[in-house]
Amino acid sequence: MAAFLEQARTARPLDGVVVVSIEQALAAPLCTSRLAEMGARVIKIERAEGDFARGYDDAANGQSSYFVWTNRGKESLVIDFKQPDDAALLHRILGEADVFVQNLAPGALARAGFDGASLRERYPRLITCDITGYGTQGEASKLKAYDLLVQCESGLAGISGAPEAYGRIGVSICDIGAGMNAAIGVLSALALRERTGQGSGVSVSLFDGAADWMTIPYLHELYGQGAPTRQGLKHPSIAPYGAFTTKDRRDIVISVQNEREWQQFCAAFLQRPDAAQDARFASNTERVRNRAALDSLIAGVFAELNTDETLVRLSAANTAYGQVRSVAEMSTHPALRTWPMRVGDAELHMVAPPVRAPWDQGHFDRAPALGEHSASLRAEFAVSEAGATV
Repeated sequence: MAAFLEQARTARPLDGVVVVSIEQALAAPLCTSRLAEMGARVIKIERAEGDFARGYDDAANGQSSYFVWTNRGKESLVIDFKQPDDAALLHRILGEADVFVQNLAPGALARAGFDGASLRERYPRLITCDITGYGTQGEASKLKAYDLLVQCESGLAGISGAPEAYGRIGVSICDIGAGMNAAIGVLSALALRERTGQGSGVSVSLFDGAADWMTIPYLHELYGQGAPTRQGLKHPSIAPYGAFTTKDRRDIVISVQNEREWQQFCAAFLQRPDAAQDARFASNTERVRNRAALDSLIAGVFAELNTDETLVRLSAANTAYGQVRSVAEMSTHPALRTWPMRVGDAELHMVAPPVRAPWDQGHFDRAPALGEHSASLRAEFAVSEAGATV
């Protein structure tokens, strides 16, 4: 009974699932790393020079921060699938696989005979996932799709930043979004296969993900009064909702979401209950319309208080707030969770997975060296004298 309970505690939802991925950079590797965290066996196919993300930087104890984040717990197999023997090896592996993920340029795998439709015809239970920049049809599909470029093309950069300058979202958010959407697609296809017995093809693009996030500004532009302008650390349609600077030069963002919160804020933080009755600030619509006067009133109080005094008053007013922290300050945040991961000869404290689950290991498996598993995988999927996979 104890052994059964221990097995139940450690079982992961994708135990036994085999994922093959021809991947590079960020979106596809992030997708498959999430699948690996759920228990999948992920076989990463690399060219002789390796995933170019291996060379992005050396911040993680001499290794690429991008690579160690998105390739934990995978196996690395170096092949050239354009060569007949390696193509045959890849087919033998795919014959045993459940999922195939790829994010090469549109058409690259089709020319080699490994496009999703052909693979699903040959292996009916296989799930294929294609990750592209702009889809596979139309003029836009030919565009190169690096993250910042997609931020620009999708309009995301157009509403980010301060009024005087566009701003890039500070992480590769379009790549990350595509990777997460791909993981959702793969999990959905696995669930469907449980009912039908058949694999299916799913696809995501960086642009589709960014466009989905742009739905609110899109609707405002087409059917409202126009898309929001760049506001920096201010909300375009709620006030007060933005950053104010304390006497000791600390920026704190506050958010007041309704009239009850506004009245509490006026009484306990501003210590001006009468401000709640000011016709200019009587509703969110009026506060947004009179934002300059509102911000001036609030900024004056912030300027008289140091950070500790400000936080005490905000707490007394039950006002939501967030301190604008540096990455160094984020690294010591009381809410931050980390897991250890071996990288070279050191143990790094990596940010823990965002999904907390019963199957959490409490540590990360290491990322593979280039071709680390080539010999063992070639042996595992070798052809016997009788012509069958060993």
